[in-house]
Formats: sequence, C-alpha cells, structure tokens
Amino acid sequence: MELKHLHIVAFDVPYPANYGGVIDVFYKIKSLHKFGVQIQLHLFQYGDRLPQQELEKYCVQVTYYKRKAFDVRFWLPYIVSTRSAPELLANLLKDDAPILFEAIHSSFYMSHPALQSRFKMLRMHNIEHDYYKLLAKQESGLFKKIYYQTEAFLLGLYQQKLHHAQAIFAISSNDLQKLAPEFGKKVHLLPAFHANDSIKSKTGQSDFCFYHGKLSVAENHHAALFLVNEVFSKIQTKFIIAGSGAHLDLKNAVQKYPTITLLENIDQEQINQLVANAQINVMPTFQPTGIKLKLINVLYLGRHVLVNNEMVQATGLEALTLIANTAEEMQASIAQLMEIPFSNEEIENRKAVLNSYFDTDVNVQQLIQFL
Repeated sequence: MELKHLHIVAFDVPYPANYGGVIDVFYKIKSLHKFGVQIQLHLFQYGDRLPQQELEKYCVQVTYYKRKAFDVRFWLPYIVSTRSAPELLANLLKDDAPILFEAIHSSFYMSHPALQSRFKMLRMHNIEHDYYKLLAKQESGLFKKIYYQTEAFLLGLYQQKLHHAQAIFAISSNDLQKLAPEFGKKVHLLPAFHANDSIKSKTGQSDFCFYHGKLSVAENHHAALFLVNEVFSKIQTKFIIAGSGAHLDLKNAVQKYPTITLLENIDQEQINQLVANAQINVMPTFQPTGIKLKLINVLYLGRHVLVNNEMVQATGLEALTLIANTAEEMQASIAQLMEIPFSNEEIENRKAVLNSYFDTDVNVQQLIQFL
C-alpha cells in the first residue's frame, strides 16, 4: 500500500481516551496508523492533560500548542479563538499533505488564505451551536448562561466557515441531515471511532446499576443529579456513579442515600470493569446532539442499557436498549431489568447491529479514500 500523509489538528490531547470527543480522535489515529497513514498530529494542550508518549506510537510527529485561554476575539466563538497559534500555520505550510481538523474547535486556520489550495477536511463531533443552546437552557448560573448563549450565537454565524472544507464528516445520521441542506455533497457520514473490536458483554446478572461520565461537564452533572434525586432516591437498588470533577451539590446529594456511591477519578480500566459487571448501565442525557461515545462502549462491554429518547435519537441503536423517559418509567424499568439475566441472544443482536455500523476497519477506509 502506498504510504499516505495527513495532518490532524486536534482540540485537546487525545490520550488518555477517557471522554467522548477524544475517544473518537484517539481511535481514529490508531486506525489510520494501522492502515499505513503517516500522521503529523498537532494538538492544543490545556488543563490537566499533559503530553503523552503513547501518541508517538501512531504518529510520525506530535506537536503541542498551548491553548490561550485569554485570546478572546469577540467576532469568533471562544472555543475557536483560543485555539490559534502562528507556529501551527507555519507547520501546516511545510508540505502539501491533506489536513483533518477535529471539530470546529480546531478550525481557526481552515479559512486562512495560505491554505486555500490545500485539501481540508472537518470532523464534526456535534452541531455545536445547537449543543451550546441546550447548555444555555440547562445552566442556572447567570454568567455561564450568558456565555453559552453568546457562544451558540457566534457558532451559528461561524458555521459558514465550513464552506472552506472540501469534505465534512458528520458523526451521526441526525447531524448529517442537518448539515446536508447547506453543504450538500461535501457532507459524509463517518460513524464514531472507539476502542472495541468485539462484543465482550457478560451473560448473567449482578446487583447494581452504574452511571459514568466526566462529571464536570454540565450535561453529565445534570444527568447524574437527576438519577440521584429523582430515580435512585426512590428505590433500594444499589447505584454507583463514577467520573471526575463532581460538583459539590452532587456529592451532597449522594451522601444522603446509603445505596448510592460516588467514585471519583478512577481510571478507564476500572470504569470498564464497572460497565461490564453492572446489571444495568443507566444512561439518560438531556443533550440530543451528536452521538454519545460512552453509549457505544457500554453496548460492547455491558449488560442491559437503560436510556431516554435523547440518548438514542437517530442513532440506529434504539433496539439494543430499553427506553424510559420519566423518573417513574426509569424506576419501573430498573425493577424489571434487575430480574432479567443478560442472555447470549442479546449479545448476538448487538453483534448484528454494532459490527455493521461501527466497524472501525471499515469506517477508516472511507476516510483514507479522501487522502
């Protein structure tokens, strides 16, 4: 196979692959490497995510740029303006290889005149202005609500910059349908990349339910708080929550109930063990955007999965879950599923659906065609 070269501009350090967006980026990189693509990875570093030697196994070059938290340009979304670095542009101009921008966040230079003749691709992880509108609706704090509303407005205006990409990859069929009217044949469906190559769900049953997520993210915080206050506080089923950055109000809510446990800052291997051993992975969301990477992971590793409509809307995964939309429906569904051992028949159903849609070896070939 002829070696192909690709620049990838990532919005964050994609390892460890322990939250939605970086899971897709990291396992995409691994899949491209497996098929011989020579990757020059450019990524923005901030917060507690440090440089990672693991990335050097799959990339011929890894270059880090500091995200500039106070580089605010009032005509640009904050998530874009803070991810600019002149040295990134200089590095992209050292050759003529295609460029893949991971999410709108990383696309500051996509419309730059110096890159006009380059083949540029954009991976959409969400319809971002819709996502920020929903964050604004859920936020109770005035400052954050104004920030999310402003960001949603600016992201809506910024979307016209997507015309500078020669190819746009939607992560879900729902997002594809929203993008296609404006961007036409530029838009292609590229399902999410993930860690799993086979179904590892265990048959049988256990005695607890599980929820996990990056708890500092508003979407996950609200889902966890809803489950504690409205669902598991009303029943006696054991419930474990795991994740990082839990807010004080979630910690205080958990302490009221002896059947509910909060595990903070545990590693991905421990999370996967809890996913695999739980009787039910309970996964509501109030953000019907993109596709939830943790849902895919749970379907490959776990037993029963209880969701609401927003979690599986237009994903093609509805038949592999039990759907409940109110606290009362969830309580009844939990009582039902706690008594039902997970069977080989359900594992075979998952194989039929997941292997036909989320096979990373198949999906990466679609991306390679553009190189």
